[in-house]
Amino acid sequence: MSQGIVEEFLSLKAETDADLLMMQCGDFYELFADDAETVADELDLTISQKSSHGSSYPMAGVPLSELTPYLTALVERGYRVAVADQFDAEDGSKYREITRLASPGTLVETTDDDAQYLAAVVEGKSGEYGLAFADITTGRFLVTAVDGADAASAELYRFAPTELLPGPEVRTDDPLLSRLQERLDATHTLRPSDEFGPGRARHRVRERFGESTLESIGLDHDSPAVQAAGAILAYVDDTGLGVSAAMSRLQHYRPDDHLDLDATTQRNLELVETMQGGSEGALFDTIDATVSSPGRRLLREWITRPRRDQELLARRHDAVESLASAALAREALRDCLDDAYDLERLASRAASGSADAGDLLAVKQTLAVLPALEDAIDDTPLATSPLPDVLAKPDRAAAADLREELDAAIRDDPPKTVTQGGIFREGYDEELDELIERHEELERFLDTLADREKREHGLSHVTVDRNKTDGYYIQVGKSVADQVPEHYREVKTLKNSKRFVTDELEEKEREIMRVEEARGELEYELFEELRERVAARAELLQDAGRAIAEVDALASLADHAARNDWTRPELTDGDALHVEAGRHPVVETTTEFVPNDLHLDRDRRFLIVTGPNMSGKSTYMRQAALITLLAQAGSFVPARSAEVGLVDGIYTRVGALDELAQGRSTFMVEMQELSNILHSATEDSLVILDEVGRGTATYDGISIAWAATEYLHNEVRAKTLFATHYHELTTLADHLEGVANVHVAVDGEPGEGNDVTFLRTVRDGPTDRSYGIHVADLAGVPGPVVDRAGDVLDRLREEKAIEARGSGGDGETKQAVFDLSSGSFAGATSAGQPSGGAADTTPETVGDGGGVEGEAVDPEAADVLEELDGTDVAEISPIELMQRVEEWQSRLDE
Repeated sequence: MSQGIVEEFLSLKAETDADLLMMQCGDFYELFADDAETVADELDLTISQKSSHGSSYPMAGVPLSELTPYLTALVERGYRVAVADQFDAEDGSKYREITRLASPGTLVETTDDDAQYLAAVVEGKSGEYGLAFADITTGRFLVTAVDGADAASAELYRFAPTELLPGPEVRTDDPLLSRLQERLDATHTLRPSDEFGPGRARHRVRERFGESTLESIGLDHDSPAVQAAGAILAYVDDTGLGVSAAMSRLQHYRPDDHLDLDATTQRNLELVETMQGGSEGALFDTIDATVSSPGRRLLREWITRPRRDQELLARRHDAVESLASAALAREALRDCLDDAYDLERLASRAASGSADAGDLLAVKQTLAVLPALEDAIDDTPLATSPLPDVLAKPDRAAAADLREELDAAIRDDPPKTVTQGGIFREGYDEELDELIERHEELERFLDTLADREKREHGLSHVTVDRNKTDGYYIQVGKSVADQVPEHYREVKTLKNSKRFVTDELEEKEREIMRVEEARGELEYELFEELRERVAARAELLQDAGRAIAEVDALASLADHAARNDWTRPELTDGDALHVEAGRHPVVETTTEFVPNDLHLDRDRRFLIVTGPNMSGKSTYMRQAALITLLAQAGSFVPARSAEVGLVDGIYTRVGALDELAQGRSTFMVEMQELSNILHSATEDSLVILDEVGRGTATYDGISIAWAATEYLHNEVRAKTLFATHYHELTTLADHLEGVANVHVAVDGEPGEGNDVTFLRTVRDGPTDRSYGIHVADLAGVPGPVVDRAGDVLDRLREEKAIEARGSGGDGETKQAVFDLSSGSFAGATSAGQPSGGAADTTPETVGDGGGVEGEAVDPEAADVLEELDGTDVAEISPIELMQRVEEWQSRLDE
């Protein structure tokens, strides 16, 4: 039995590991069975049925000319899609072959302006991980090696790839794989293990970039980064998209060139997305004023990958300062940038063979932006800024030559398809000009034929036209059809007219068809040659696109700084972080913000931040981190003045959520984040701790917070801001020389009828209360609960016992008295009825002596009291004291 269309589809689908297959059937790309239902659901296509060998299969399809938008939509939803094209066999039959594979990391025709990184991660020897990142849409190809899974995870989170190729060891590392799947919105694609092999990877890298590439970029040939790069090249080649030609340079970067921002910190600081997962309200969304797609991508890169190179950052700050102070020149520059297309992506499309005439026209127009930008800078204050050096990076002469070549070739309004004709200007190619001239002569002959026939033969109602069935014909009204000359041959009779042909007309038809075919073939050949010459200059286009993007990103930073009264930070190699009237860059755009000062240096490197809930402690600490980050991204900062000592990393621990699916509770997440900070931070880091130890028992929590403070102060010695409600920690400022207290000020005292105002002002010194009950009242907690909480708090502060009020099954009110000394309930009564020895004991008197009056003291309690009496708190360390208290509590509980 011969193989039907559906069977051929299913056979091809079995050959690929793609999620979906689109198979050409004549003028459509069809999908069958489960693939058809999936695509119909995703793209709202109509489902029909296809019968094959007695079975019926769901079928859906898209027109041949509409493949690209549908393919793009599917891939951007995370699907890997194989495409099978139709070919003619020697016997005249049709057959199909899979010609290409489109995936999230290899899609050239993307509608997303953001970078589309394809990433690979390989575990090497001794815990080293190799990473490679290729943006197929722009040709960027970056590699690096890092120590440990946490560092690898942080780098991957920073680049946010759309597709990930995990190496053989990584794909069996369940904890790492689970973390990557949780934190990355990336399709995970498994590739053959041998594609990650060191020898094969080295061969592919050298074959693509040159024999001496690894040595020239300082990458060891045994590095796992080479394995990751080789795996990406193998995968890209297998897709059949031809996009590897756009990857003309391999760039090796070192993680220590950039600020260390682990995945947790990037999330906590809401750099590109908020805690809720949206972009609105994130730092990048707030400061982005770019006018071009490449400028937007570059600014995002600067924010997520701040630098540690003081000289480079000084050049950025110089440029931003010049642009911010020259408003007219800045606006003229931004007007020029508005005419720029995405040169990096146009270069990639040319290299892949998917660029059309409109794309080459966009290349020409964007190359013209370079001299326009130069003109906008000349004779302005910007002429002495770093901007001329930025524009000098691409080969300007080569760019001008390419622009002139394209201008001489492409018409101002080229057709949308490269097979339609009409792409090239007159004079571009002599042979093409001759064909066009002959084609126009033939068209003139046909356009005037009807008038000539009328004059020569005295006919009326004569037209000359063309269709697919009859070709060219002369149509004459029926009333005069019997008057046509003898050389007219009738080909069709219609209701009111007849159609005729002549030998001359048939000859002209044959000639015009030959000319049209020759013109189409020659024009397509000329276009392919031109496109290849553009593709050969992909590196030039990438350099020019990068320069335009850099000007756009700098102008964006300057525009935001000028509009929001930001200031240039003073970057130093020292330890200081001195900020006067600092503000949070996002919060200040949504509310009337109260600025605050911040002073950290080697002698005052650890601030314990106390104050009420909702008073602004977290905002204060986050703005310190964001001011540092912005300064090291090359931006101005929201402050009256800022001296920023360069840091090697920013680490944060902010409130956590349960991750029960990964077997981690809130407290476990908190402790793992704290562990990462204590292991990773150095004396050149900035650490932000927003509560530590709140997810466990009070004594445990205080102990952990106390010990972490000592370790960070004594061992790590990082600049640290630590917000806490454990007011006991504030006493550390009296004993550790680098610790100081600050608090968020409050006006008024909590209590019935009292007004409390959170001033949002940070002042030196500690506070002794958190105003939690006041916040509960503000949140709308029922009045009886708030009142009762206030009563309990008063008794706790007076070290008095607390009565627990409940209701029995008979509806009577029950009371039990909680003895603060013993840590247990001393007795229970019905309302108004004393019970046992506690009958005459009021809550105010319970607790004296460690038990209820009249009862004997428990021997264990007596032992604890004796040990307590013999403890000299002046001679014991805080940690040891906390440990003893925990032990005593445990013994009393037993």
